[in-house]
Amino acid sequence: MPTGTVKFFNTQKGYGFISPDDGGKDVFVHVTAVEASGLPLLDEGMKVSFETEPDKRGKGPKAV
Repeated sequence: MPTGTVKFFNTQKGYGFISPDDGGKDVFVHVTAVEASGLPLLDEGMKVSFETEPDKRGKGPKAV
């Protein structure tokens, strides 16, 4: 499972980005994925593990 660092997470807008440790493209993360993981929220600089799937809008990977 990939790991990375939370680049930022805007709790008011409900989304943010994770910088993968492997140096790949930043991964979009939505609040619903955070809630599904059981985490209360994401903080900038937090180390996380995540799974991805293609974003339906074609803008890159998103965390699930």
